[in-house]
Amino acid sequence: MHDMWKDMFVLGGPILEKILRPVIVYIFLIVGLRLSGKRELAQLNPFDLIVLLTLSNTVQNAIIGNDNSVTGGIIGAASLLAINYLVVRFLYDHRKIDQLVEGRADVLIEDGKVHEQKLKRELITKEELAAAARKQGFDSLSEVRQCVLEPGGTLSFTARKPDTEDIRHQELLKKFDALTQELAQLRLRRYNFSRFAARDNLRVTVGEKGE
Repeated sequence: MHDMWKDMFVLGGPILEKILRPVIVYIFLIVGLRLSGKRELAQLNPFDLIVLLTLSNTVQNAIIGNDNSVTGGIIGAASLLAINYLVVRFLYDHRKIDQLVEGRADVLIEDGKVHEQKLKRELITKEELAAAARKQGFDSLSEVRQCVLEPGGTLSFTARKPDTEDIRHQELLKKFDALTQELAQLRLRRYNFSRFAARDNLRVTVGEKGE
């Protein structure tokens, strides 16, 4: 029983090491993801997801080392939370450094025009961009007025506003549908009227023959 508690809570190394490991890995990941571009965070294809998953497993041992104790894990997690709070707080008060660390938003589509050079710089293909647009309800990139690649890797799409010709076309289609429905109702009424008239004529004919 004593050995169990010892394995759970007794540290396998110095406390300073448990604090420094997560801090070093945290700084490395910030620099690495910043240099690799925003497409890794956007996860536009399965390869990006695989990279992030394997990256987390790769740095796991670097954070905790050979220590599997609960105390070591708590110290490592607390160190990560603390360094992240300090970094976020610092960047909040220094916006210029924040833009340098996180980067700026890139406009990939402006007024319906795709910026090929920016796509090439971010290593994003048109097919990947179109797939991301379809996930947000767009049938094609022609329906997109603006697309922004946010610093966090999120793709924000803005729909194009229909021009005057499109509005008139939609109005004509609505009027045509309304006329089609009215014609169908008139045909149905005419059919019912003809059927009732034929029935009445048949009754009159039968009555005359009976007399």
